[in-house]
Amino acid sequence: MNALALSVLLSFVSAVAYAGGAVVQERVAVSCSGERFAPLRRPGWWAALGLNGLGGVLHVVALAFGPLSLVQPLGALTIVFALPMAALFVGRKAGATAWRGAVMATAGLAGLLSLVGSAESHSLGPAERTGLAVVTGGAIVALMAAARAAHRHPAVRSMLLATGAGTAFGMSSVFTKTVAVDWSAGVDLAALPSLGVIAVLSAAGVFLSQAAYRDGGLAAPLATLTVVNPVLAAVVGIAMFGETFRHGTTGTVLALGCAVVTGGGLILLTTERLGGAAEPDHETASADARVGDVHGPDGPAAWPAMPAGRASADAARGAAVPDPRPEPGWPTDADRSTGAVLAAVDDFRGGEAEDAGKGPGEGDGETPAAPRARPLSDIPLCA
Repeated sequence: MNALALSVLLSFVSAVAYAGGAVVQERVAVSCSGERFAPLRRPGWWAALGLNGLGGVLHVVALAFGPLSLVQPLGALTIVFALPMAALFVGRKAGATAWRGAVMATAGLAGLLSLVGSAESHSLGPAERTGLAVVTGGAIVALMAAARAAHRHPAVRSMLLATGAGTAFGMSSVFTKTVAVDWSAGVDLAALPSLGVIAVLSAAGVFLSQAAYRDGGLAAPLATLTVVNPVLAAVVGIAMFGETFRHGTTGTVLALGCAVVTGGGLILLTTERLGGAAEPDHETASADARVGDVHGPDGPAAWPAMPAGRASADAARGAAVPDPRPEPGWPTDADRSTGAVLAAVDDFRGGEAEDAGKGPGEGDGETPAAPRARPLSDIPLCA
């Protein structure tokens, strides 16, 4: 097996490992959404971390054997493997829109990066590495700040965090390629700072992707991460490693078309997420409607009218036996009778109190009423 075929095989296995880690990581993030450090106490989180680590190691080896413009596009297979794995192992099925978006994003990405030509491998100088690390760190911090400001919009926050994770992973691959070139002729201790940058960026990518999965599910964050990672690496490869688009002007136009297809796939994925979050809860809405019918806009009504739903239902039933159970909050005949009796008693007591405050002969000019006869039960039987 030649070096090119080995790099392709390793990239395939790496994509499978990354996809499995993403599925497990998303499940742990959803189940532990109430506590910040709760995932650290879950075995599943460490299993996901192990799968991501395995994918990273295989990716490093693939970069050592193949060019950056070949290995990075194959990383787009992560989303292709993740969606069926989520449906198979955890029963989380993606909708048709998510599948169309995933296919569009992956096809556009593969076409875009297949047009990137590879040049002779060379490493970056110390000044270039330092500048690249500083710019990358600043971009990730800015994305984290923007995500924090968008805490009321989970879908937007998830996309920003996923973009930060893709940036971290993509730049980690750039530094990994640099170290692989440096060590192609032997281990050089001068590459130790680059190894530190790789470790920091990899950890940042893991934690940012964890937060993105918690807010946005699996499909949209994973698609964003999968697209940003190789696109950013390709941009750095063109700008700093001397790689160019193939076929001249024609290749550039085709690359722009592939970028549009990739963006359309991301829009489909995000639209499905926003549409699912905007659907109202039908049970809650119907419950609120019932409460509004009973209580009214300004509080509980004295004797609420029959709800329209019940009136129409009774009319539709025709000769059917009506439901003897009253609607919640609707007064029954017993309630009305009791209310009438209590109202009469209150009126009688109020009249007695008014009469008690008047002296003999006082009044409105009317003749005082004759004393009422005493009941027979109140008359003593003997003196």
